[in-house]
Amino acid sequence: MFQYVIKRILIIVPTLAVISLLAFFLFKAAPGDPVELRLQGGMQSQSGQLDSKLANEQAYISLSKKMGLHLPVFYFSITSQAYPDTLNKIYRDDERANLSRLIDQYGNWPRIEQYYQNLKDLEYSAISIAPDSTNFSRVRTIRENTNRLFKTYKDRDIQRLLGEIDSALQIESTVMMDSVPVQKNTLDTLKKDVNKLLASYKAVKEESTISRTYIPKLIWYGTDNQYHRWIFGDIPWFTENTDPANNSYGFLRGDFGDSYLDGRPVSSKIGDAIIWTMLLNIIAVLIAYMISIPVGVHTAVKKDSKFDRVSTTILFILYSLPNFWIATLLIVFLTTPEYGINLFPTYGPYSSGLADDASFFTVFFDVAHHLVLPVFCLTYTSLAFISRQMRGGMVNVISSDFIRTARAKGLNQRKVVWKHAFRNSLIPIITLFANLFPIMISGSVVIEIIFNIPGMGQLAYQSLLARDYPVVFTVLMLSAILTMVGVLVSDIIYALVDPRISYTKKS
Repeated sequence: MFQYVIKRILIIVPTLAVISLLAFFLFKAAPGDPVELRLQGGMQSQSGQLDSKLANEQAYISLSKKMGLHLPVFYFSITSQAYPDTLNKIYRDDERANLSRLIDQYGNWPRIEQYYQNLKDLEYSAISIAPDSTNFSRVRTIRENTNRLFKTYKDRDIQRLLGEIDSALQIESTVMMDSVPVQKNTLDTLKKDVNKLLASYKAVKEESTISRTYIPKLIWYGTDNQYHRWIFGDIPWFTENTDPANNSYGFLRGDFGDSYLDGRPVSSKIGDAIIWTMLLNIIAVLIAYMISIPVGVHTAVKKDSKFDRVSTTILFILYSLPNFWIATLLIVFLTTPEYGINLFPTYGPYSSGLADDASFFTVFFDVAHHLVLPVFCLTYTSLAFISRQMRGGMVNVISSDFIRTARAKGLNQRKVVWKHAFRNSLIPIITLFANLFPIMISGSVVIEIIFNIPGMGQLAYQSLLARDYPVVFTVLMLSAILTMVGVLVSDIIYALVDPRISYTKKS
């Protein structure tokens, strides 16, 4: 048994590695800029003055470094000779993606880099121009087109945007000097930057090196990358760079990062939510097993009896009723005096007016009063399934030879059923037991939302809607870990309850 457990643990390690890779790259492929999500869109405004723009950019870069997004994504990348080793130094996702498309089209990174730098210079110069009544529309055109160029890679679109910028500079404005109208261009200071931009884009097209995009290239980054930082953080044995400023996370050391929604540590949010989910599910599972196992055993012993038929019918009717529908009915008829009787609270895990210094028993009975309905909704759907599994296992065992032998020895019915048959019919129930571990993490989304229970299900759902991916993928990883732990525990229990199951080789 010990050797089997060690082997299973050794299998779990690479399995978790694969799951972590899938979770990580799903995280990277998720829509939206993580930094802007953390800053709640505050970086998207481009209409302020230069000082404000620079401050915003500095805040963006600082948070990007804190989140480790300035690092390469993985240990290595397979790309072409046209790509530089430092493309990840472009902090904004959309700008980096646009530069990648330009590289795929033209291949000459030095010229594309110069074009990008000239575009940045024009952006800063345009922001420093104070718009007035004579140039407002032209300044807006230049600023908007410059911003669009950071996300444009098709030649016809770039040519159109550059043409509109150049045309805006050529238009002269009429101003009054000494009561005499004079034609004057108030945007002359931008001409130098625009000319550089036009020349650099022309060089991108004329000096293209498409052939470099067909030559493969392997870039090795080492452990100083986003995936390694996400998994190991600043564990010294696994990390080259142990600077705390650049290694604040690490899944294996229990630091899951910060929420994009409110900046709270993910571990703190999960810690608050998991208590309610575990409380709900532990109570529901205990009640379901305490009812369904005796019912399943009794219906197997009394197979085809009236009790068997009636109980099976009732349990299947319960199983067929959607829990969200039952939950809604219970709220309408048992929590509101307008339609029924006000027996239970409508929502929440406890009363909002509960005093902070309330006694233990006051808190206990208040929480119990609030959890009656959600626990019922989580329990009744499991009764039919677990009892039928128990019944099926018992029916197969009762017809076995060793049960007939036990009866022939004169053992009473109770001992035959509960001592001999019951233990050998637990395999299906143990298999279901493996699913309990991930349920404690994933929670019940529907019930927690309907009854406003701040558990893991509600947290995962709200995080998914808000694109709070650190929370979502932490829940995914923890669920995967507990699923494998549950399967391992089930395998061990198999051998304990059934002597016919052995994980050791027999000669």
